Amino acid sequence: MRKDGKLDYLEMQAGDGTIDGVKSFYSAAFGWSFTDYGPRYSAFSEGIDGGFDASAAPDAKPLPVLFSTDLERTLRLVEDAGAKITRPIFEFPGGRRFHFADPAGNELAVWAE
Repeated sequence: MRKDGKLDYLEMQAGDGTIDGVKSFYSAAFGWSFTDYGPRYSAFSEGIDGGFDASAAPDAKPLPVLFSTDLERTLRLVEDAGAKITRPIFEFPGGRRFHFADPAGNELAVWAE
């Protein structure tokens, strides 16, 4: 149920002006499926929560964070699908995570407990 003020959607850039590359990447790495709305827009529905990081640089972009039950396996899938690892696996309060850039240049993270 949608409510006023609830974070409801995350829109990221596709990079090169087409969506085929990012769709292929997220499908291969995470099993996402998509609904196309014309040749230049495709939607996904994969759930979202959020938080704020006061230690982030003032010009930092939003960081989507995905969950994994097997961080090492997910890292391999992400690399095999064509991502660049920007921060290898590290520990943080609450778990471990890594960061990557998708083929369009969007930076995301994956975490595990």
